[in-house]
Amino acid sequence: MTNETIRLETDARGVATLTLARPEKHNALSARMIAELSEAAAALAANRAVRVVILTGEGESFCAGGDLGWMREQFAADRAQRMAEARKLAAMLGALNSLPQPLIGRVNGPAYGGGMGMMSVCDVAIAADHAKFGFTETRLGLVPATISPYVLARMGEGMARRVFMSARLFGAEEAVTLGLAAKAVPADALDEAMEAEALPYLAAAPGAVARSKRLARMLGPKLDPETVEATIAALADAWEDPESHEGVAAFFEKRKPAWRV
Repeated sequence: MTNETIRLETDARGVATLTLARPEKHNALSARMIAELSEAAAALAANRAVRVVILTGEGESFCAGGDLGWMREQFAADRAQRMAEARKLAAMLGALNSLPQPLIGRVNGPAYGGGMGMMSVCDVAIAADHAKFGFTETRLGLVPATISPYVLARMGEGMARRVFMSARLFGAEEAVTLGLAAKAVPADALDEAMEAEALPYLAAAPGAVARSKRLARMLGPKLDPETVEATIAALADAWEDPESHEGVAAFFEKRKPAWRV
């Protein structure tokens, strides 16, 4: 597959940069991008020359979440098709989460909805201090379903319940407090911060790094297949609910949804 929505570049040291490259759509996750990210994750996992992976977005945004055109297509699909599409999204997130290499998020701008999931599968995320964040799904009648195992693993339930359901937007400082980002830095300091995060790994044995990451994942919150499958069903359920039809229609028609006060 020729990449149309992402870029993958690796320097001579083995530091790979995976860039979400739909800036005109604020790097929203389309079906094509999900497929390309899945292929890129498989290629990175198999490439022993890659020591560190940096995930970032092109343009002003990190990732605006799921592409609403792709979401709207699910309304006309049957249950099996909805489950299949949700499973592709879940598999992509799982593949990035389980990369043997450390995955560092260079959060160059806003992250909403699925973009929060993309942050949460990173081992560490550093945000530009101007960036805004939010689990915006409920504003559209949707739920943060397939991202939830990674978000809850990162934040913990108590922190998550502060922002997970309200669709409230918050800034980089609060993202750090919530555990979503390790730190917030000025935008022009992001590259320096990435170098500082990546450099120690280049002095560490890559096999030991991979085994240590696998150990941390094993001992952390359990992301078992049954849990992931339940989140896939939850997303398919949301696509079938009249609230999501109303919320997405209101977005495209540039009007308030029926529940908006």
